[in-house]
Amino acid sequence: MITASPQALANHPLVPHAWQRMQQRGIRPALVEQVLRYGRAVYARGLLFRVIGRREVDFFATRGINLRAAEGVHVLVQPDGSVLTTYRNHDLRAIRPRKRKHSMHQ
Repeated sequence: MITASPQALANHPLVPHAWQRMQQRGIRPALVEQVLRYGRAVYARGLLFRVIGRREVDFFATRGINLRAAEGVHVLVQPDGSVLTTYRNHDLRAIRPRKRKHSMHQ
């Protein structure tokens, strides 16, 4: 359910940057709602990435929920629960945690 305010979706407030990016990228609030509700949760780089991939689309299709339009939408959620930004990317490997570089000890 979308709240009356565009700055709050599914109990996650939107920072102004997220709202601006949604408008620029043509990502409707309903899609962000679906990603927050049904998306896979991946913790990486200090953020929660909520993502709808092919697996989620297929899984929820068997339960009568159509997520095809939200496939590839990423929603980045900060530790305080606010939505930082949204974008589309069908390559889910890009959100893997980065490996740390080890310093050379001499």
